Amino acid sequence: MTFKPHGKHLIAGEWVAADQTFLSEPATGEPDAISIGLPAHIDAAVEAAEEAFWSYGYSTREERAKFLNAIADEIEAHGEQITEIGMKETGLPQARLQGERGRTTGQIRLFASYILDGAYLDQRHDEALPDRQPLPRPDLKLIQRPIGPVAIFGASNFPLAFSTAGGDTAAALAAGCPVVVKGHSAHPGTGEIVAEAILAAIKSCGIHPGVFSVVQGGKRETGTRLVQHPLIKAVGFTGSLRGGRALFDLCASRPEPIPFFGELGSVNPVFILPEAGAERAATIATAWAGSLTMGAGQFCTNPGIIVILKEHADAFAAAAKDALSSIGAQVMLTPGIASAYRSGTQAVQEAANVEQLLATEAGEREASPQLFKVTADEWLKNEKLAEEVFGPLGLIVVADSVEDFTRIAKSLEGQLTSTLQMNSGDTEVARDLLKFLERKAGRVLANAFPTGVEVANAMVHGGPYPASTNFGATSVGTLSIRRFLRPVCYQDIPEDILPTR
Repeated sequence: MTFKPHGKHLIAGEWVAADQTFLSEPATGEPDAISIGLPAHIDAAVEAAEEAFWSYGYSTREERAKFLNAIADEIEAHGEQITEIGMKETGLPQARLQGERGRTTGQIRLFASYILDGAYLDQRHDEALPDRQPLPRPDLKLIQRPIGPVAIFGASNFPLAFSTAGGDTAAALAAGCPVVVKGHSAHPGTGEIVAEAILAAIKSCGIHPGVFSVVQGGKRETGTRLVQHPLIKAVGFTGSLRGGRALFDLCASRPEPIPFFGELGSVNPVFILPEAGAERAATIATAWAGSLTMGAGQFCTNPGIIVILKEHADAFAAAAKDALSSIGAQVMLTPGIASAYRSGTQAVQEAANVEQLLATEAGEREASPQLFKVTADEWLKNEKLAEEVFGPLGLIVVADSVEDFTRIAKSLEGQLTSTLQMNSGDTEVARDLLKFLERKAGRVLANAFPTGVEVANAMVHGGPYPASTNFGATSVGTLSIRRFLRPVCYQDIPEDILPTR
């Protein structure tokens, strides 16, 4: 059955319309009228979340696991409609959206199972020592506790896995924190139907309805009101460096500053080490081209920069150009993202001493591959060349020696990922380079490409700024729950009143 969005906000279990609406910008089909979120909607949602916290924040792990699994069940039950509206709004293909839906429900179920044994609470106990001299020690127990209502901003490039019921929402709900989502205007209908699924789970599990709200659209003051609302205790965000930095500064400037967990920008450099370059330059180039253009390059882990020795650069460039030439234009998520890609491409084209190896044309809302080459010395001179261009643009940085690899690695800003393409003969070079790359990236790969972030216990999706605003956190994997917990020490508190849930 075709899904037609009603365009309302979900606030504390009720669908709420606004007098003002905006029109969505779908990749295909007719636009939908969506209610514009106002500060008053934010206030109502946050206040309901605070009220819900007094029950949900003290629910058992089993109750929260049941709720999370019910959300996953409802999303799967709405699967065909989610795919249909997602394709219309974003232009993403059916297979991509089906895969992303599986990832979304998978990470929700992962948290449901993860919290059951209570290990995430990191409980610690120092028993009382009443006879210790010169002073006795009291009984001390440490337990991680949920922090309260959390604000989540939906991402443009992942309408499911990083949006309404994405990883941030799953982690916060697992921790015991109610969630208020600021829906992304790129896919409001997709967000709405996922919210319908969450509401169904709330009703079936008898959860306080304030545990989850979503406010659609809205101008800057709506997002500002959300992060500055005194009842919000943390913010999760995936998006641009500029937008994320603005929200980060707002969080820091509050009378009560709160943590802002922003996953921002990254160029995800790939270093092709000497032996690998000599033996596999063309093979690596072909695989890299596939990673670079996957999803029109609209991944935060898109490998935009290749670093390779001069003697191997021509073979790599020729194979990369050949592979990229066969990849046509792809629809981008929004007209604004397509426009930003064109602007980013132009900036690289106009940079001094940069050679364009492949120039392609695309429609207004499309992106097609662009390939450039520059020397290591010129790249190091121009900081703009180290900035992310969101889309399928690749830049080959040609090094004169392995010493250039180190110079480039040391100059990098924070990255989500860095990659080593290496053979067995590259071990010594790789060992030396790794000590620089691990300081710059949250995830370091060997002989792979970073597109595709595994949802697992050991995954880190974050990194030093500007890859993210908190280098000690991750937005993917079970460790991400720690963002929404804080340690509390209970001194001489009787066991039967401790909140060990």
